[in-house]
Amino acid sequence: MTVARTWAVALSGLRGDLVDVEADLSQQTPEFSIIGLPDKALGEAGRRVRNACANRGLDLPKRRITVNLSPASLPKRGSGFDVAIAVAALATTGSMDAARVAATVHIGELGLDGRLRPVPGVLPSVVAAQRAGHRRVVVPAANAGEAELVDGMEVCAAGCLAEVVRWHGGSCDAGELEPVLPAVPPAHDAPPLELADVVGQTDAVDALVVAAAGGHHMLMSGPPGAGKTMLARRLPGILPDLDDQAALSVASVRSLSGETVVRLSRTPPFESPHHGASAAALIGGGSGIVRPGAIARASEGVLFLDEGGEFPVSVLDALRQPLESGEIHLHRSGVAATYPARFQLVIATNPCPCGQYGVPGGSCECAPQAIRRYTRRLSGPLLDRIDIDLRLQRVSAARRGNENATITTREARAIVAEARERAARRWADTPWSRNADAPGTWLRGPASPSVDVLRPLDTALRRGALTLRGYDRLLRVAWTVADIAGHDAITVDDIGRALYLRRGMSA
Repeated sequence: MTVARTWAVALSGLRGDLVDVEADLSQQTPEFSIIGLPDKALGEAGRRVRNACANRGLDLPKRRITVNLSPASLPKRGSGFDVAIAVAALATTGSMDAARVAATVHIGELGLDGRLRPVPGVLPSVVAAQRAGHRRVVVPAANAGEAELVDGMEVCAAGCLAEVVRWHGGSCDAGELEPVLPAVPPAHDAPPLELADVVGQTDAVDALVVAAAGGHHMLMSGPPGAGKTMLARRLPGILPDLDDQAALSVASVRSLSGETVVRLSRTPPFESPHHGASAAALIGGGSGIVRPGAIARASEGVLFLDEGGEFPVSVLDALRQPLESGEIHLHRSGVAATYPARFQLVIATNPCPCGQYGVPGGSCECAPQAIRRYTRRLSGPLLDRIDIDLRLQRVSAARRGNENATITTREARAIVAEARERAARRWADTPWSRNADAPGTWLRGPASPSVDVLRPLDTALRRGALTLRGYDRLLRVAWTVADIAGHDAITVDDIGRALYLRRGMSA
């Protein structure tokens, strides 16, 4: 036997494509060459494979070995092809079960001593293998936890290359090596922060519940110490748990980011990048392999931009397309990747650089030009995509005991769950389930309220106080307000509440 075949996975974002790994022997001077559009890291696999085989007592044929990665037009990057290349090359001698090798997907990097080292993106790779019809996969022992999250897959978690060879019916007298241990997974399931700890911001808490119930984007403006960050960090705690599909998507993005994934977390993610973050850190990127940014990591959860007025304009404007489409498309030289971007955006900002402009009792020392420059960083097109625009003031009196206690996290979570159930029943015959996902054509069409109810919005639209996109967003918020109130249809009061939540607008 001179030609052997197995499978690997090439990732482009969360999408994985199966790669046919073929190895062929020819009667020439011993050489190891890889063809099929490999990058530099993959082109160096030949050296890692030779050393790993030699150190595990596995004899590669002393002939020219050509490894082809098909389809050749598909870009292939990274060291995750090492195990597949090594197994295909060793299988050319006929020492392993050819049918078993050809039916197995191999993922992992090889160390020079023959150990299998973990690689990022194992979870989406195994998902791609399953969707392509494969049922057997070999992964490094350190990646076993995330590979086993995919139901219906036979997972071989190997510590070294010799184990893989024996698993395929080959023989190897090499002893066992201590496997590479997985890194400690970060904690994503900390107890939710208590909403009742928020003091004196009843309107802000109510707005936060509306945002959670409908999946709406939110802007909070106010002086330092008003509680903007405190409120934002309590939003994930009142959101519903992730369903299976959302939890798998979140875990896949974390796997691509290099995190250790051992189980599907049901807690919505929370990302809060520093205001000095670059556009690439926010939307994703990198040379060679396109890594997910904060937008993708926040998908199905909350993206919180604290000190929003300090972010560069180019970084903030990069949010505009993902906010509309729910996806982020990245194009680099020779590679394109698509990541999910179904996040709730929460921006907190001060009214001016010193934070005292318009604050009762405050003294602002900023020049008018500095105030205009600061506020203009949040561009009109970005603000038009914000559903709830809330102005906060400093708390004038501290609460004592349980006097005027705010709603608790548990109570708010129950309200949000009930409102989302009402919305899901209303949109049951449509592709969406949240009010924030409903398109304007539907809101102004089959789900349109009566003319009398819409009169305040129509008036604001004629006056130029609203764009048509803002009109649709107000209808979405009004539906959420109606769901919380238990209304079967939008009322004038629901419209009025939605207008108030958009920077206290009035008709």
